[in-house]
Amino acid sequence: MTSKVAVVQKPPVMLDRAATIAQVCADISEAAAAGVTLVVFPEAYIPGYPAWVWRLQPGRDLPLSNKLHARLRENSINLAAGDLDPVCQTVWRHKITVVIGFHEIDAEFSGSTLFNTVVVIGPDGAIFNRHRKLMPTNPERMVWGFGDARGLKVVDTPVGRIGTLICWENYMPLSRYALYAQNMEILVAPTWDCGEEWIATMKHIAKEGGCWVIGTGTAIQGKDLPESFPERAKVVEDEDWLCDGDAVIVRPFGKIEAGPLHRERGILYGEIDREAAARSRRTLDVTGHYSRPDIFRLQISRAAMPPVEFNDA
Repeated sequence: MTSKVAVVQKPPVMLDRAATIAQVCADISEAAAAGVTLVVFPEAYIPGYPAWVWRLQPGRDLPLSNKLHARLRENSINLAAGDLDPVCQTVWRHKITVVIGFHEIDAEFSGSTLFNTVVVIGPDGAIFNRHRKLMPTNPERMVWGFGDARGLKVVDTPVGRIGTLICWENYMPLSRYALYAQNMEILVAPTWDCGEEWIATMKHIAKEGGCWVIGTGTAIQGKDLPESFPERAKVVEDEDWLCDGDAVIVRPFGKIEAGPLHRERGILYGEIDREAAARSRRTLDVTGHYSRPDIFRLQISRAAMPPVEFNDA
């Protein structure tokens, strides 16, 4: 079965949750009108990737960093409060599948820690899976907490069996292997990375895992940051490219199907045949006939890891 997919790499409205959600809903509707059954958005798309952590100096620029983080926290997603409901309702209205990344606030315990989260939303508008990034990269650890493995799952959708890994999680061999072992047909890799090395990684995973791979970054320049962005000139110049985008769709076994969409603000379209994944594994199935469980063993804890347990009995 062939499905048409859309990979969005337009800039979000940085640090503005409501405006970015409105744009997301419009992009979903646009893609649905084009006959798409799967729409994919980049890493931390609501309300935008915190690119300033790579550009500001922790000591000298601390006041600005604090101001930006406060704005980010105020515009992050509280799932329990229904902040993502407009997106879920739009997905339900069009009866398609959507994968989208966002900053999620920990409303259950601390009320302030943020996670880098990606969700798979099914055609009924329900969240099929929520995955929090396991290991924030370098200065990202000043923004996000560490996720656990509850979301290290592959879920059934009308398009195929979808798993997600965020950005450099795709360089973690055991994370990939955990998803391969769940008969993953499509890996969605929301990212802030781009360039030849990243595209090579997407091709490698497609061959190693015998799956479709969708890489999706945000094509964004300094001038795409709104005027409301605090002290914008300290972070970026208007013509600077913060991320090139490079949205790409790769076939099982490594051939590029569509893209990369380089430094273009738009939507990349392509088609996926889910059966191609199983066919590609006839010669290389790394968690099947090409594995050696008598020698190698991987154990994964998908238990929740709450910081505190209350016993009111």
